Amino acid sequence: MPTDLEIAREARLRPMEAIAADAGIPAASLEPYGRDVAKIDLSAIAAMAGEAPAKYIVVSAITPTPLGEGKTTTTVGLGQAFGHLGQRATIAIRQPSMGPTFGIKGGAAGGGYSQVVPMERMNLHLTGDIHAVTAAHNLCAAMVDAHLFHHNEPSIDADSITWRRVLDVNDRALRSVTIGQGGPGDGVPRRSGFDITAASEVMAALALCTSLDDLRSRLGRMVVGRTDGGEAVTAEDIGAAGAMAVLLLDAVKPNLMQTLEGTPALVHTGPFGNIATGASSIVADLIGLRSGDYLLTEAGFGADMGAERFFNIKCRYSGLVPDAAVLVVTTRALKVHAGGYRIVPGKPLPDALLAPGPDQVTAGGANLLRHIAILRRHGVTPVVAVNVFPGDHDVDVRAIETIAAAAGVRCARSTHFLDGGRGAVALAAAVADAAQEPSTFEMLYPDALPLRDKIHRIATEVYGANGVDYSDVADAQLTDFEAAGLGVLPICVAKTHLSLSADPSLVGAPTGWRLPVREVRAAVGAGFVYPICGSIRTMPGLGAHPAATRIDIDANGRIVGLS
Repeated sequence: MPTDLEIAREARLRPMEAIAADAGIPAASLEPYGRDVAKIDLSAIAAMAGEAPAKYIVVSAITPTPLGEGKTTTTVGLGQAFGHLGQRATIAIRQPSMGPTFGIKGGAAGGGYSQVVPMERMNLHLTGDIHAVTAAHNLCAAMVDAHLFHHNEPSIDADSITWRRVLDVNDRALRSVTIGQGGPGDGVPRRSGFDITAASEVMAALALCTSLDDLRSRLGRMVVGRTDGGEAVTAEDIGAAGAMAVLLLDAVKPNLMQTLEGTPALVHTGPFGNIATGASSIVADLIGLRSGDYLLTEAGFGADMGAERFFNIKCRYSGLVPDAAVLVVTTRALKVHAGGYRIVPGKPLPDALLAPGPDQVTAGGANLLRHIAILRRHGVTPVVAVNVFPGDHDVDVRAIETIAAAAGVRCARSTHFLDGGRGAVALAAAVADAAQEPSTFEMLYPDALPLRDKIHRIATEVYGANGVDYSDVADAQLTDFEAAGLGVLPICVAKTHLSLSADPSLVGAPTGWRLPVREVRAAVGAGFVYPICGSIRTMPGLGAHPAATRIDIDANGRIVGLS
C-alpha cells in the first residue's frame, strides 16, 4: 500500500472556492491562503445564520493505546461517507502540533484514503496559527519580565509568576530553566520553563472563544502571577492583552481545507488534550453547523476526557447541543485493556497481540462499556465505530459487535483507511439513524455547584472512582479559588489519557480506586479550573529515533518521510 504522503500527492484537489460554495460559505468571507487553503472570516457566522442547522456529531473513542485508535481518520472517513449517501457533511478537527509531527506520533491529517489534504500543509505550519499563539503567549511572558524588571505597578511577586514560555517543539531540556542570567541589565533571575504551544492557555482560549471580542476579554483575564499581597495580576493589568489580540487577528479565523474526496474540512486550533479541552474551535463549529446536513467534530483522547470536556466545557460556552456521538474502538486496544500487553511507540506490536483473540477482546470490553456509559450519562446517543485495521481478524471484530449488541448500542465496521468514504458508508448510515433520536443532552453539573462537588461527579460518574483525595496544597487552592469567585467555572481534570484512572498502568475499567488531586490551577482566561492528577508533561521530549530523522527533501525539493 502507498504511504499516506504518496496517497495525498495523488489527490486531485478541487478549487477552494468550490469547496466553500459546497459548504455555503459566502465568497466575501473567504480569504485564500495559497492555492489549497483558505481562511474564513468570522463574518461568515452571521452571514450563514439563516441556514438550517446540521446534525451535530462528536467523534470520541475508548481509552487509547499510545498509538491512538484513529479518531481523526474515522472523522475524515465518516465525512466522506456521507457524500456516498447523497448528503452534505463538513468535518472540524484540530490543527496538528509540529512537536509530535517531528517526534513519535507523526502527523494528524488522517491516514490512508481518509485524509485532509494537502498533507504537508496540514502538518507543517498551515497558515501559521500555532506560531501566532506562540508569539502572543511569549509577548505576554516578555512583558511580565519587563514589568518585574522595571518595578512597575502592580508589583509582581517573582516567585508567584506562573506564565511560562512556549514553543511548538518537543524539547525536554526546556522544561525547567533559569532565566535572567548575566548582568543586572539582563532581567531578574528566576526559575521558569517552557511548555509546548498546544498547552498554552492562549490556545485554549482561542478554541473556546465565540468571537473576536470574546477572545479579547479572555486574554485580558489571564492570570500571570500575584502581587506581594496575593492579589491576581492579569495580562490586562500589565498592558499585554491588546497586543496579544492583535497577534491573533488572523489566527482566530478557521482554516478551510478538503479531504481526499472533496469533503469540506475546518481545521482550527490545537489545545493540549491532557490539560485543556483537546477539541477544535467553537467558531469553526458555528460555521460548520450551517454548512450542510452533518457536522462531525472531533474530541481528543477517550470519552472520559475529550467527550466529557466537549460536553461540559465546550458546549457550555458555545450553547450548542450534540445530536449523537461516535465512539471509535479497535480490536488491538480492547486486547490491551484485557491486560498482559504493552505497546511502546516506535517498537513493533507484540506478535500475540496480532493473533486472533476474541476472548481477550471480550475481556477488554469493560473499557468500551464504560465509555458508552459516559456518553449515555450526558444523554447523547452513542454509535460504536469499529476502526478495522488491515490484518484485523473477523472473530475479533465480531466480539466487539457482540459487546455493542448486548449494550443495545448501534455498531458498524469501518474500513475507511483502505477504502475511503465507501468503507464508512455503514457507519454513516448508523450515525444518521442515531442522530434522528430526540436529544436528551444534559451537562454533568451546573455552574453553581462547588468545585469539589464538580470534581467528585467527574471522578465517580465518569471515571468510575470511589472518591477523590486532595493534597493539603490542592485543598487550600480550591478554597482560594472559591473565595475569588472562580467556583462557577467548569472543571478540566488533567490526567493520563491511557487509563480511565489517573494511573496509566490501570487498563480496562478499574474499580476500587480514588482520584488523587495533587494541585489545582485556574485558566481564568480560557475559562476552566484544572485539578492535576498524577504527572502531566506539558513539554514532550524526543525519543531516541524521532520522526525528524526520516524527514527530508528530495532532489526536486519535495518533502519525503512525513507520516
